[in-house]
Amino acid sequence: MSSTQRYLEPGWFTRNIFNRSVRGLTRAGISVYGSRELRVRGRKSGEWRSTPVNLLILNGQRYLVAPRGVTQWVRNLRAVGTGELRVGRRAETFSAVELPDEVKVPVLREYLRRWGFELGQFFEGLDKNADDRQLAQIAPGFPVFRIDDAA
Repeated sequence: MSSTQRYLEPGWFTRNIFNRSVRGLTRAGISVYGSRELRVRGRKSGEWRSTPVNLLILNGQRYLVAPRGVTQWVRNLRAVGTGELRVGRRAETFSAVELPDEVKVPVLREYLRRWGFELGQFFEGLDKNADDRQLAQIAPGFPVFRIDDAA
């Protein structure tokens, strides 16, 4: 995996308005354009931590992409390897496998196609029309996890 420690801290509006709104709707059972509440145990505390994420489905496989880079949820998921995805009262336990940089390109392209309007600002000026070389260049800064059913 990449050792790149790219991280973009969310601004006040994102932290206090946008994420809270999406989390609230998702907890109420309303998925906002694919949103889920990701719950992962803290790598140090062992306590559940939650954040809204977009679950990407590509060719029947599910992925989580971290557009802000190496966030706390990324660090926790790397450490524990499992978590929960929730919409309303439905909770699904999963295991996660982080993808190596060389296979991220199609996932990043689809993520940009689906959520570029919302999160494209974090992709260094690239959009869904970026070529493979451009996406491969930025791939180290964007952790991507394949989501599998819990064992």
